[in-house]
Order: sequence, then structure tokens, then C-alpha cells
Amino acid sequence: MTSSHPHSAGHPHGAPSEGVAAPTTTHGKQFVKFSFFRVRDAFRGASAEERAAAGRTLVELIERSSQRMLTRTYTTVGTRLDADFMVWQVADDLHEIMDWASAFLASPLSPIIERTHSFLSMTMRSIYENPMHPVRAGEPGRERLRSDDSGSEYLFVYPMVKTRPWYELPHDERQRIMNEHIDIGHAYHNIRINTTYSYGLDDQEFVVAFEGDSPGEFLALVRDLRESVSSSYTERDTPMFTCRRMAPPELAAYCGLLPSEG
Repeated sequence: MTSSHPHSAGHPHGAPSEGVAAPTTTHGKQFVKFSFFRVRDAFRGASAEERAAAGRTLVELIERSSQRMLTRTYTTVGTRLDADFMVWQVADDLHEIMDWASAFLASPLSPIIERTHSFLSMTMRSIYENPMHPVRAGEPGRERLRSDDSGSEYLFVYPMVKTRPWYELPHDERQRIMNEHIDIGHAYHNIRINTTYSYGLDDQEFVVAFEGDSPGEFLALVRDLRESVSSSYTERDTPMFTCRRMAPPELAAYCGLLPSEG
């Protein structure tokens, strides 16, 4: 029986024509998901036993995620009205992220905890050079998130979209502008940046996540970046989330589900 799959006959757009340049942009490597959740107000009045059961289910689901992919959890209680916690997941296979989301929807938590924000992206080697950390000849550059845990208490996350005029600039001019942007960032050695890419995958173009221990230091960094030329080419960089790292059991208690040990 002949397969009718659209890719079974070869290249989906036909064979490349002679003289046509091959794509120059590197492919994405790892899938990255930032999922924000909020306990519904109606469930706040549930019994302690019901809330504890929901808390245990939440911890079990997060531990299941940790067994399949890199998973970190953060609370946004006290920093956002529309979210109580965030789950940051990194996987080599998008199915892992989708399967976990499906398990959440099939769990007793689905009517109790709403999903308020969701940002999907991928790691990819940047098209811009970092003068502070030049890539040696033959090296691919950083295409995956660093596996070492910074141990930082906070993660500052926001989606970003650049203006169309940004992409109309010559590459050399964009590199010059990015050099200023990079110089500013390197003045803040205690803050680690993770830039991932969402072109065609989600509504934003990038998701930027900064790891650090001082919200005040991050505020100063963003303030300095506002005066850079690059900032004038930003169309959107909201909503912004200030997230505090917490282990799953502590997180469930902080959200009012499990009993607090304190």
C-alpha cells in the first residue's frame, strides 16, 4: 500500500533548484516550556483534606516531569495576581512536554488549577557573536541550555518581540547594536541569561529568562538596557514574571495546598 504521508515522496517543497542557496539558520535543539498556573479562588474554600490531596497530586506530577526531563519549579505568589507558580521544563523531544501537559489535564487538578500563561520555545545557536566569549573555529556555539544549576533563588521571565525595522537592518549593524547590549549585560556578572527562540512555535519571537539572587540587581540591569539602541527595536516584552525557586512540596504549601511546616 502506498503511503499518502505528505513527506513520504521526499522534500515537501520538491527538490531544491540548482543555484538556490541552502538555509543558513541553524535548527533548534531543545524544547523549552514555561508554564504558569493559578489555584482557582473557588478552591480556596475547600477543606484542608481536599487541598492537601490536590497538593500531593501536584507534587507527584512535578516529580513525574523531573524523571523525564529537566524540570524546575518557582512560585509567583506575591508578585503576580494571575499566577501562583511556574514550571520550567527542558526536553529533547516535544512529546515529553506535551505528554506531561496531557497528564495534567487528565488529573484531578485540571478543574482546580488554571493555566494562565504558556510560552514554548527552543534553544538555538545565536546568529550574533559575543565579543566577550568568542567561539573558536569549528565550534558550533551554545545550542543547549547549560546543564549546571546556577542555584539562583530567582528567575525573571518574559516573552519578547522585535520590530520589523530590526530585521530590515543589515546584519553588521545589528551585530554592532547587540555588542552594546552584550556589554551592558556583562557588567552584571551575577545574572545568567537564557535566551530561547519561538519563531513559528508560539506568539512571541523569544523567551528570555534571567537567573539571579537579587531582584534589585536585575531591576538595575533592565533599567540600563532601556537606554540601549537595541531597546528601541523592541515591540513587546511583557508580561514580566518575577519567580522564586522552590522545591515541589514547599511550593504546594506556599500556594495554600499542603499544610505549611512553619
